[in-house]
Amino acid sequence: MSMLDGAHAFITGGGSGIGLGAATAFVRDGARVTLCGRTAAKLEAAAAVLGPDVEVAVADVGDEQQLAVALAAANGRSPLTIAVANAGVGGASPFLATELAEWERIMTTNLTGAFLTMRMAGGYLAENGGGAMCAVSSIAGSTTHRFMSAYNTSKAGLEMMVRSAADELGSLGIRVNAVAPGLVETEISGSLRGDDSVAEDYRINMPLGRQGTVDDTGAAIRFLCGPESSWITGVVLPVDGGHHLRRGPNIDPLLAPFVPDLPAVSPDGGHS
Repeated sequence: MSMLDGAHAFITGGGSGIGLGAATAFVRDGARVTLCGRTAAKLEAAAAVLGPDVEVAVADVGDEQQLAVALAAANGRSPLTIAVANAGVGGASPFLATELAEWERIMTTNLTGAFLTMRMAGGYLAENGGGAMCAVSSIAGSTTHRFMSAYNTSKAGLEMMVRSAADELGSLGIRVNAVAPGLVETEISGSLRGDDSVAEDYRINMPLGRQGTVDDTGAAIRFLCGPESSWITGVVLPVDGGHHLRRGPNIDPLLAPFVPDLPAVSPDGGHS
């Protein structure tokens, strides 16, 4: 038997990137998986590659009703034992120029969507005898990134929510953890990777000296949701090549064309 035989994982943002990396790891170890996301074609393409133990659920995590229907259907097919709150969006703008609509867009998916996923999935896990949940945070949850205040805040809030949920739900047999990836090749990180100077600034702040992959992060999620981590809850695991040991990246080159009089960055990472 595989280590996850009988497990059923519900993964938001599961059609690509880190969600797909996690799904691949779960399926490899015998779990059944439901991929949740907003785009049916993307989910169905991923499911076709992963195999017959994978089903799809089209829902926006920021829409409580859509998510409730998706989770109920998934649990009805097979009792849920694992939930991965991975769906997320990015964005960058100067703090003083960040519109309320942009703030709310990021918070709705990254924080409220994760809350709804974990709250509702947690109810099913409790009914089913317990299980594990993992949220996908970011190095930006603990290390500031200039011009990404909304994103930083959404991930910092997510990490506190994980710790709070873990404290409450342990008595129900539910473990709650998070991973905090560094720079990984996903759709969200495309703009960060597209500028060579920004990508290099990330790289030189990683002791392991390389960009991460979705499989690196997927394997960490799989570990935190599997039996090997049965005595671990309430942790935020950095999966970032050691980037958390140093400083946040300089993304100024991405904003400079759009922000007049951008403060210069000194060689040591400070600002003049």
